[in-house]
Amino acid sequence: MSQTDQEQRILDGSLWADFCDSLKLAGEQVLRDTTPDDAFNRAEGYRYLTRLLRLSLEKNIEYNDPRFPEFYSLSHETAKIGNDNPDNFYQNCAISGNYDYRIKGHRGSIPYLSIETKAGSYGTTGGMAPTGHLELEELDILDDGTFEIIVSTTRQPGNWLPMTPESDNLLVRQTYQNRAQETRATLHIECLNPRGESTLEPHQFAEQLDNVTGFISGTAGLFIEWMENFRQHTNQLPANDQQLCLSAGGDPSIHYHNSYWKLAEDEALVIEVDALPQCRTWNFQLSNYWMESLDYRYDNISVNKHTARYGEDGSLCIVVAHQDPGIEYPNWISTAGHTLGSMLFRYIEADWFPPIKTRVVKFGDL
Repeated sequence: MSQTDQEQRILDGSLWADFCDSLKLAGEQVLRDTTPDDAFNRAEGYRYLTRLLRLSLEKNIEYNDPRFPEFYSLSHETAKIGNDNPDNFYQNCAISGNYDYRIKGHRGSIPYLSIETKAGSYGTTGGMAPTGHLELEELDILDDGTFEIIVSTTRQPGNWLPMTPESDNLLVRQTYQNRAQETRATLHIECLNPRGESTLEPHQFAEQLDNVTGFISGTAGLFIEWMENFRQHTNQLPANDQQLCLSAGGDPSIHYHNSYWKLAEDEALVIEVDALPQCRTWNFQLSNYWMESLDYRYDNISVNKHTARYGEDGSLCIVVAHQDPGIEYPNWISTAGHTLGSMLFRYIEADWFPPIKTRVVKFGDL
């Protein structure tokens, strides 16, 4: 659409009308024939859309200009996407392969940090294609904990994060072992060769607003489709198609076991691993149908390598149940009032990936 046409849509109000119509249409994702049809899960579904709207407005409008980049978060305590990790602090940033960038930071005490360049977004053709990856251990860090990274399409000396001409966003993961005891890294980014002004351009704003609801429908639709595929192994945790996970923004250092869970009020899900691999960490989490982690601010919905209790032989047993089974089962994961949803077991930098055994039992038979 031409610049003149976009400006006319602003003047006659059709831009806003089209936005409202497409936002209404996005609500049909919640009403699919395959989604849960009870009031609780559909209420969560509509809340999910409001959260995606908040995220999409920030992504497509407030933090959209790669010439003037800033870090923001596309997944946090009150807005979540695709089985977000309760142990993570996520940051995102708009970039472009047409420019070069410098990231300045302080490593804090966080044990794991990865920075990736990506091309694309949820619901777009090709998904979020990885175009560059850098981890904390690969960085040259000064004695005072500070570091600098150059982000560019051409190789640079020192700390360099690759891009391709198609790169259009950054994704940062910082993974805690214990949130209360660790300090996350601080990051600041600047464009080294910006062009133009940061003043609002009406025709560009029109394009940005048009993209807002596409992100909402694309993200919701993608993970609803995932959930339908996960139904075939309900209450099991097989390994996923790892390339599929990467296309949705996954980290190449992580091995994913996404799945679907469903439990009656008198049932519990027992998850067992006979021997854990050598790895930086692992974790297990419980999420709702919309693949949002359950509210880890108030409920015990995840466990990791450093918080888990192990058997004398090094084995692991996790119990997912609607009520606390007691001290004999220290790795209890609460369903937080849910009867179904998604779940994820992930290994980070593991040297092998042992099978994960699951079984559903009556709660009274634990």
